[in-house]
Amino acid sequence: MAINGKARRRRYPKLVFGETLSVAIETFRFSKVRFLLTALGMVIGTASLILVVTIGLTGKQYLLQQIQNIGSNMMVAEYLGGGIYGRDASSDFLTLDDLHAVREQVPGINNASPMIQFHDRVVVPGGKEREVIALGVSWEYQNIRNLVVLSGRFFDDSDIQARNKVAVLTQKLAVTLYGSEAAAIGQQIKLSGLPFTVIGTFRERVDTLGQSEISEDTLLVPYTVARFFTNSDEVKQLFFSVSDANEVPRATKEIHQVLQSRHRPESVYRVDNLTQLLDVAAKTANTLTKVLLLVSVLTLIVSGVGIMNIMLATVNARTREIGVRKAVGATNAEIRAQFLTEAVLISLSGGMVGTAVGLALPFSVRFLTNYRVPISGWSVVIAVLVSSLVGVLFGTAPAARAAHFDPIESLRYE
Repeated sequence: MAINGKARRRRYPKLVFGETLSVAIETFRFSKVRFLLTALGMVIGTASLILVVTIGLTGKQYLLQQIQNIGSNMMVAEYLGGGIYGRDASSDFLTLDDLHAVREQVPGINNASPMIQFHDRVVVPGGKEREVIALGVSWEYQNIRNLVVLSGRFFDDSDIQARNKVAVLTQKLAVTLYGSEAAAIGQQIKLSGLPFTVIGTFRERVDTLGQSEISEDTLLVPYTVARFFTNSDEVKQLFFSVSDANEVPRATKEIHQVLQSRHRPESVYRVDNLTQLLDVAAKTANTLTKVLLLVSVLTLIVSGVGIMNIMLATVNARTREIGVRKAVGATNAEIRAQFLTEAVLISLSGGMVGTAVGLALPFSVRFLTNYRVPISGWSVVIAVLVSSLVGVLFGTAPAARAAHFDPIESLRYE
């Protein structure tokens, strides 16, 4: 009979597994509360894992988008100084000719603007004076810096060519001087005694908290007019942009080469872009996601310990059942498979429900709002695999304990 039994199990493994699964489900039917409470930990752990990955990806997407809104395709060139003994390099600043040379020699440049900076004081309500920063730029500066025009308009190429004395104010400066953005349009603001007509207000697409060249008290004027305040062709910075962000590293290098070739060897120039900042932000977000992911995995492991404890208690409570099954011919392998199947079924069921719960929130945000929350398919795969693995790992000890029960002692157990 034993040989026939082994032969039957070899010929009908699916039948044996089906019987094992059927017994496990029947056991859970009679112990619904124990099953639900044991699986609850897996539900929470798996849902946490998926939500953590979703939150990490959302944070990464938001962070990168904020940096890109500053100008991910933007490059800024400036003169740092330099010189050799006995020779002054202080007059080797960047000029408008450098801007034209870069546009001619570096392919892919679609926007370019000089920046001439000067300071002045203007009268604010109450009779007091306030220091402002005036930046002389071209109309392309708006495209390079992704500026948002709130009211009125930005100056255009005709204003540049005609040297019109027009100005565009930051949102906060307009409110400070005239009470509102709309009220600022058409007003006259004097810089060094010259009246400039306010034609628009603007803000940065992303608030840089004063860490960029634009502060709260900044106004923009055509660079052709700003040159009269400096009486030279020198510029503080040169701004460039390309249409494809992948071209930024190449263009940055070539811009630096062009500028260096046009000036003395000992002069030092720097060309910056946001590519490195984007890389750092992406790596930081990925690292944070991994750390949070490990925390979620630890939650699953704690749930696995709970499953093991419950299964050990179940094994003790079903000692007589194990003795009866062994008495009618069940092998150690079948007993082991029975309890291991129950542990995996608890873990996997909790994992599947937790996966559904974890996906419900991001999908709800997608359906109910216009925000596209990123959803990682890998987080679902990892959640299901980890929940199954937890069931196997923490179900092995109770299953092995049940398989090694002595059938005679088990039948005597009260």
